[in-house]
Amino acid sequence: MALIAPSILSANFLNLSKDIDMINQSQADWFHLDVMDGRFVPNISFGLPVIDAISKAAQKTLDVHLMIVEPEKYVGAFAQAGAHNLTVHIEASTHLHRIIQMIKAEGMKAGVAVNPHTPIHLLNDIIEDLDLVCLMSVNPGFGGQKFIPQTLKKIQQLRQLITESNSNALIEIDGGVTLENAKTIIDAGADVLVAGNTVFSAPDPVAMIAHLKQI
Repeated sequence: MALIAPSILSANFLNLSKDIDMINQSQADWFHLDVMDGRFVPNISFGLPVIDAISKAAQKTLDVHLMIVEPEKYVGAFAQAGAHNLTVHIEASTHLHRIIQMIKAEGMKAGVAVNPHTPIHLLNDIIEDLDLVCLMSVNPGFGGQKFIPQTLKKIQQLRQLITESNSNALIEIDGGVTLENAKTIIDAGADVLVAGNTVFSAPDPVAMIAHLKQI
């Protein structure tokens, strides 16, 4: 049974407390929070003040995904804002091992995100230090995109790497997850499903989360 992480990027920002309460009361496991800087990705989302506010109301794990350049500058600040998991992009991290150690030193779980074009073997030397690998199944920067089918092959490659290295890293899939493809993604080896539009555009988001949870 996969963990379900609704993406706050798709929530109603005019009534965010209502959506936070909905996730708290649902079968969801994590809150997924996408931080975009307009530089690493073309969009700008939200930052530390919003995460700090969400942390005061959220009753579940805050899974923070940094789509930003120079993420090492902000590790301590996101820990103070209430992040439980902090994921940085391999493409944005010049000294990846160092930043993973910084994240862990702040008491957070450490994750690495991988863009669709980035090969899995680049994780070979860091996989044993990771708690989470976020495979981008769309090109990062915008919600509502379609799942890239080649991601299934990458999930299988990553699962093999995790097994061979005795890593405890979870495989998280971010982008284009739907009720129709969720089982295929889980069967390929995924542990965590990020779901944005699929949850928040559903007539009954709580029921949609329950359906995803039962797959």
